[in-house]
Amino acid sequence: MILTRGMDMSLKFPVRKTKIVCTIGPASRNKATLSKMIVSGMNVARLNFSHGDLAEHEQDIRRIKDLSASLGIPVSILADLPGPKIRIGKLEGGSCILEKGKTVVLTPHDQTGSSSLIPVAFAGFMESMDKGSRVFLNDGFIQLKVLRKTVDEAICRVIIGGKLLSHKGMNLPDARLNINPVTDKDLEFVRFGLASGVDMFSVSFVKSPDDIIKVKRFAELHGKEAFVVAKIERKEALERIDAILGAADALMIARGDLGVEIPIEKVPITQKQLTLKANYHAKPVITATQMLESMTANTRPTRAEVTDVANAILDGTDAVMLSEETAIGSYPVEAVRMLVKISKETEKHKGSVPSGMSIPNAIRRSLERIGVSIEDALSLDVANTLNTLKIRCVLVPTLTGSTARRISRFKGGTWIIALCLDDAVLKSLNLSYGVLPVMTDPDCSEEQMIGYLREQNLVKPNDSLLMVSAMPFGGIGRENSLKIIKLN
Repeated sequence: MILTRGMDMSLKFPVRKTKIVCTIGPASRNKATLSKMIVSGMNVARLNFSHGDLAEHEQDIRRIKDLSASLGIPVSILADLPGPKIRIGKLEGGSCILEKGKTVVLTPHDQTGSSSLIPVAFAGFMESMDKGSRVFLNDGFIQLKVLRKTVDEAICRVIIGGKLLSHKGMNLPDARLNINPVTDKDLEFVRFGLASGVDMFSVSFVKSPDDIIKVKRFAELHGKEAFVVAKIERKEALERIDAILGAADALMIARGDLGVEIPIEKVPITQKQLTLKANYHAKPVITATQMLESMTANTRPTRAEVTDVANAILDGTDAVMLSEETAIGSYPVEAVRMLVKISKETEKHKGSVPSGMSIPNAIRRSLERIGVSIEDALSLDVANTLNTLKIRCVLVPTLTGSTARRISRFKGGTWIIALCLDDAVLKSLNLSYGVLPVMTDPDCSEEQMIGYLREQNLVKPNDSLLMVSAMPFGGIGRENSLKIIKLN
């Protein structure tokens, strides 16, 4: 017996294989907008725990789950843990203008700020600055330089001015902050998320694999398993990226803070390197920040933004993420639809442009150089078979999602139908490129599965299918088997 996508609705292949992550906020949390975003192509709903309260997040989670069930479209929920982000405090009227050349005072005291006095909601920031230190606000769009400091004030000159909103982030690129990325408050959010049915957690400002392990162990103490996404936005993370990828379940390239922590001209190459490394490790990778930022206020993106999204897909990203575009933007549904259109068009040409062709070749060379496991050898065999034969789809019975992810990393043009026994595995595969996860019964036979695919019009007579491992699930453990099925 097959349970369609975990729901009692018909099954079909989406028009694109790239997954879409959307941040939920004031512009998108209402039922009508959420429903349209799900139908339009949202795979993962991101809840930013830096904003809002638990009651609000609980309502969002319940609303997303209810709509997902009623629409018959599985949507995973990602809880983004805030970590120890340095933020400014409240500004009078909600914003102020900082003028180039003027001086402004930074203070740790909790008071309402203005264009001449900015409160900072981080107790240790004074110790992190010296004369000459750079201070970046709002993802580096506003830049200050410390002229001098007293016991509880830093007097700065505005090098690059602009409009500053309350509670925006602060970066200190010249300081190496000795702070724990996973705070006690983050762990309370994890506890809440586990109890509320959150599917994934992203850890901000990761420095080492220990930050990922801390969240996983906390979940284990509460009798749960946590799917953890490592957000890469610090220089220290780049220095330990292989170890972090070994501990994490997925990677997010958080280009906002990363573009302040390292010189901005290094971000494009760093993004490509991180994407390739994540693919080596068969870990889904999310490309985030400012993907369609102009659609926060406009119905169309810029040409540069469209190119940015397309290049991320060609480079091998599994998912692209919208932040302000869907959280506070005027056109959240249109932004989702635009990502779908860009993804669909780009994927059609992946095999004919150099960057799109390089990912699978680079993975093959890497695996051949370092030696392959049985699981890696299997994924290579699948990729080679798909390149040689015209295969309609790949069927992968999977207990953990690992085999489906190893095949997905080659970013091929053939859909991978992952047959899952567990809803958590299904939800985790919502991040993986080209994977259509479905729930199935452990006793489902190969004949039943193919019969179901025929009923859903996913396969036709004379199609060829590639079965990885064996069905029913009693055959798990034989993932080194491949079977080509030619339909009558």
